[in-house]
Amino acid sequence: MLTKKQYELLLFIDRHLKQTGFSPSFEEMKDALKLKSKSGIHRLISALEERGFLGRRRHRARALEVLRVPENLTIHDDDDSVSAKSPAFLPNVIHGDFTSRIPAVRAANDAAAIQLPLYGRIAAGLPIEALRDPTTYVDMPMQMLGSGEHYALEVAGDSMVEAGILDGDMVIIRKSDTADTGQIVVALVDDSEVTLKRIRRRGNSIALEPCNVRHETRIFPADRVKVQGRLVALLRRY
Repeated sequence: MLTKKQYELLLFIDRHLKQTGFSPSFEEMKDALKLKSKSGIHRLISALEERGFLGRRRHRARALEVLRVPENLTIHDDDDSVSAKSPAFLPNVIHGDFTSRIPAVRAANDAAAIQLPLYGRIAAGLPIEALRDPTTYVDMPMQMLGSGEHYALEVAGDSMVEAGILDGDMVIIRKSDTADTGQIVVALVDDSEVTLKRIRRRGNSIALEPCNVRHETRIFPADRVKVQGRLVALLRRY
């Protein structure tokens, strides 16, 4: 027996996987179920895992997978729960046999994932030296990438929190030496230090703006700053 919220979350994750190839973020799940905090999503996912409806791929970000979707269900508003009906019952929520398609969904997800080099940790607070030699790789759904060459960096620091980029997040960067004003970029300063910031062009100067009021914007002559890539995606482990 599942609660209404557990059932709704399971259907939302299943639909998101089929449409995008990867599981939704906790923020997307919270908004979809109209919950006030992510802690409620944590509890729902734990309950669905305990009941064998959800699983996780270890050491991957956003790696929930639907193991099965219950059929022949009805929702009882009086006890806020979901239970099975007789075989003759036709549900008006689920149509068709979703469980038979789950292995194909997993196979498609695996086939659509590519490996990107992880270059190291990039400071989102104070610049640090760039780590140029990839030593490890991260899996990334191809649907989240466009054309061009990409790499991953792990964020260190809190200066981009107001842009939704947290300490420990994995940012996916498309290599580029140009960027429009307002884009979040990997910027190389004086050929020796690299940082993740929002770029602003002001005449012959370039401002590297944090997204945290506790950090200051740094302004340089344009010839001291080189764009090394633009932010295109973000991965987060829970």
